[in-house]
Amino acid sequence: MSVCRPTLDIRCPCVIVHTMNHSDPTAYEIPDHQVEQFHDTITRLFQCCQERMQYQSDKFAMPDAEMRCLMLFANKRYLTAKNIAYHMNVVKSRVSKLLDGLAEKGLVRKVRDPADSRVALISLTREGREKIFAIASFQNLIYKEVLGHMAPQQRKVMISNLELLKASMESAREMMV
Repeated sequence: MSVCRPTLDIRCPCVIVHTMNHSDPTAYEIPDHQVEQFHDTITRLFQCCQERMQYQSDKFAMPDAEMRCLMLFANKRYLTAKNIAYHMNVVKSRVSKLLDGLAEKGLVRKVRDPADSRVALISLTREGREKIFAIASFQNLIYKEVLGHMAPQQRKVMISNLELLKASMESAREMMV
């Protein structure tokens, strides 16, 4: 009987479960050069993402924070400032400024909640829906371009490994709070 060990081979189905459930990150010796390589790669990825976000902001003539706020409406009819603040991890006063900017551009509008007049419901305008569609289309083109540089099997491995990375980073974040 063979033992399934952590590996990049996706034919080993217990890899993600095994490594995600591994609660002691010091159980495996982690060489310094791997830590450095991981740090350098994450730093370069983050910079690449920042450059893409800046390009995207310039292309759609809106700050990144406004764009991220707008994209929260992609599958929603209404949001409240409180919902937006929660999802963006910012204070409500920051959301008010973002919504003012989006309203000035004609992308969102505020209406009173019929169930509670103290609450403002924020919804997209037709222009807001068109802007979301344009942004999402642009992002899909970028993602397809990136994925197009990989063979189908490489894409599967990469996506699986990114899921593992995300879970590992979330686990490490839990230790920080």
